[in-house]
Parts: sequence; C-alpha cells; structure tokens
Amino acid sequence: MPKHMPKRRTNTLLKITSVAILSLAGTAGTALADDTPPEDTPPEDTPPEHVAEARAAAQQLGGTLKARLVAAMKAAGPVAAITVCAEEAYGIAAQVSEDTGMDVGRSALKLRNPGNAPDAWERTVLEQFLAAQNRGENLSTLEHSETVRTGDEKVFYWAKPILLQQPCTACHGTNIAPEVTATLADYYPGDQATGFKVGELRGIFTVKKKLP
Repeated sequence: MPKHMPKRRTNTLLKITSVAILSLAGTAGTALADDTPPEDTPPEDTPPEHVAEARAAAQQLGGTLKARLVAAMKAAGPVAAITVCAEEAYGIAAQVSEDTGMDVGRSALKLRNPGNAPDAWERTVLEQFLAAQNRGENLSTLEHSETVRTGDEKVFYWAKPILLQQPCTACHGTNIAPEVTATLADYYPGDQATGFKVGELRGIFTVKKKLP
C-alpha cells in the first residue's frame, strides 16, 4: 500500500470532537508514508467533508475487524483472535482502503506487528495523544487532522486514538494466559503490545487522502 506521509509536521493541532471512540485489539493495516514537505509550507485548512470521510473509513475498519475478533474469541478464545489479527487484519485494511479511496490503517508506539511501525508524522501524533492522556484528558473526544502540501502534492491526514477495551486485555493486558503468551511469541517474537489497562491509549487509526 502506498506510503506518502511527511517526515515532519508543522503547526498542527489536536481538535476536540464528539465522535464516539473506535477501539479494537492489536495494530494492523496501512503504515503511512514519509515524504518531506517544504519547510515553509504550513498545514492548510481541512475541508470538513474529508474529516467526515476519514471518520467513516476508520469506523468501517474498526467495526469490521472488531466483529471478526469478537466472533473468533467467542468461537475459540483469545488464541483464535491472535490468528485473525495476524492473518486477516492487513487484508481488511486493504479492502477498506480500496472501498474508500483512502489509505486507512492503524499504528502504535508499542508495536505488535513491526509492519505497522509509525512514520514520523504518526509518531508525532501518537506522542501528542499520549501526552494528553498523561494530562488526564479524555482521549475519546480527541482527533487530529491537517492538510499539507508536499511539493506539487496536497495530502489530507487524519488520526484518532484507539483506546483499550476490556475484551482486548486478553491479548494486550497485564494478566495474559500462558497459552496466549506462547501464541503471541510464535506470531510476534518482538511483541511490545502488552501491559495495557482498560481505557489507555493503544494506538491510532490513520487515514491519508491525496487531494486535487
């Protein structure tokens, strides 16, 4: 999937919204890009319709993957959910990206899948959300969006926190069953995505769209 996110971000803001929280286990999907915008190019105003499209795309990704995870856990427990994340999540994100015409995915600071490592833009936004959490802010009301011109290309970027929900503690929490730990080690030898508590920042949904 194409990667076009800039290596640096200038003058961006966290924006408060009333959109409902989107949450699910793990990180998978599109790792977004790293082109560098000119130093003198500030973010432009973001058309509200692009924000609405990004929210809808993230809801589609989150809802589809969450439904698959819940079904797998009900059928065969957390180990089956790990298999879904490892084998299906990328394809789900790719399908949502194709359906919406945007690059839609997830990223995190504490990774499970190394393929979802944040680029510079994503890392900056993740760190902003983490700082907001440390200040005691309600992350479910936060999102971030900006439009940046990179050379001749104008790109819209959007991100929203993913907060850990109770079912996700089976694979991401502080008390993980031995069989789950063993399966995680098989799929993700370098796993960092454990030790989270309910409501904590797990990662972000990310959306990128080229604009005319």
